[in-house]
This record gives sequence, structure tokens and C-alpha cells, in this order.
Amino acid sequence: MKNQSRRSLSVVYATYNEAANLAKSLDSVVDLADELIVVDGSSTDETREIAKKYGAKVIKTTNKPIFHINKQMAMDAATKDWTLQMDADEVLDEAVREHIKHILRQDPVKLPAGYWLKRKNYFLGRFLTKGGQYPDPVIRFYQTGQAYLPMKSVHEQMEVKGETGWLNGHLLHYNSPDFSVYLRKANTYTSLTAREMLKQDLEPNWWLAAKYFVWLPIKTFFMLYFRHKGLLDGFAGFVFAAFSGLHFVLAYIKFWEMFNFADTDSKKS
Repeated sequence: MKNQSRRSLSVVYATYNEAANLAKSLDSVVDLADELIVVDGSSTDETREIAKKYGAKVIKTTNKPIFHINKQMAMDAATKDWTLQMDADEVLDEAVREHIKHILRQDPVKLPAGYWLKRKNYFLGRFLTKGGQYPDPVIRFYQTGQAYLPMKSVHEQMEVKGETGWLNGHLLHYNSPDFSVYLRKANTYTSLTAREMLKQDLEPNWWLAAKYFVWLPIKTFFMLYFRHKGLLDGFAGFVFAAFSGLHFVLAYIKFWEMFNFADTDSKKS
């Protein structure tokens, strides 16, 4: 039980097969939390068991294509004064932790409704500092009930009903602890892009193919590697820029396959 002289905090997660990451993330927040909530999309590993060991309330559901639906479910389950929404591959550094402790001792009426965090992304053995990957701001800490997710895209930002501020420190994002994990997630994201193309009632043609095979990959690579100075991140910066461009090629191939071979219902799902 936390000190009653301060405001209470819910820390919420949405998970799917995060046994390799979850404990490290929970270690960085468990002493701050008055309530831990994990909405799990029917993981087949030990994710739910790990969460329960930390005293979390675990809600089992389905693993949805738009994962933010489960994130919103976790946010809706929060019952404390403030909510911190975390991903299982994220860790709070000490500066963030201390700032949150400070805010919990303040009168919330005098504070912003939500707070941005600067995020460091780990890729090929290092935290990227350029290439559009830093500071990679995200809203994760807010007065309960004052923020929500649109639930339309995996890359969308949280919406806040009121003013926003900034937390000190960084959110450490271990989203790609090794390259195989990066490729697995890229497979998911390219499938989502392909489905979004279908929902826009696009049809395969040579002009669209040229856009996704040539224009968007080249534009993305040059933007990230040169304009946003990804070259300063060395080999990791080059690979990140190259594979960010390749996203569009893979998405178009999946879109073409879905359009030509998927049934009508699966195209719109």
C-alpha cells in the first residue's frame, strides 16, 4: 500500500507473448503503482503468469489486429487518480520515475491533463539518436479518464482532453532486442498497411506499384538517412532507413495478394 499523502497510480499494459520482456518493464514501475493491470491477448507463453507474480490484475481477451483496442481496454480498467500506460518492451529511467513521484504529490487541478515522454529506441545493439527515431515523443502518463486512443492505427498517438506537459527523463524502448524480433514486428506492420490499402478501395495497377516499389522506399530512405541524419547512427542507422523504405514494398506485395486471392470478408477485416 502506497503513502496516502500522495495521489494514486494505475499502471496498465496490453500484452501478447511478452514473457521475454514483461518482468524487466514491471521492475521499473512496480514500486510506483497502486494498481497493475495487464490486458493479455491470449498469450501462449508465460506472460500472464509473470504478470500475476507482480500482483497484477490480469484480463484475458483476444489478440486483435489493431492492438490499441486492447490498450484502450487496459486504460478503461484503471481506477486510480493517474494512469501510466506502458508497453511490455518499455522501461522507465530513474529521471522519469522521480518526476512521476513528484507529480503524484501535487494537486492535480493545477497540473496538465497528460504528459509526453521522450523515448529512446533500441536497434542493432544501440539506442538510435537520429533518423527520426529520437526523441520519438509519446503520451503515456495522464489523469485517469482524460486520455484515450483512437484505435485506428498501430502508430497513432494518445488523445488528451486538456493541456499537456513533459516528463523529465526517457522511456527506454527495447522494441527490437535483436533483428529477428524487428523482422517479426515488421511482418505485422506491413500486413496492417496492406489491410488499410484494401479498406481505401485501392486496386493494384502499375502506377500504384511504382509508388510503393520505387517512390515511397527511396523517399523514406533519403528522409531518414540524410535529412534526419540517420547516417550518424552508423550501420544501425543505415539498416533502419533501408528497412523502413522496404516496408512499402512488402506492404504492396501483401496488398496485391489479398486483393487477388483473399475472399471479400477477409479483405475488409
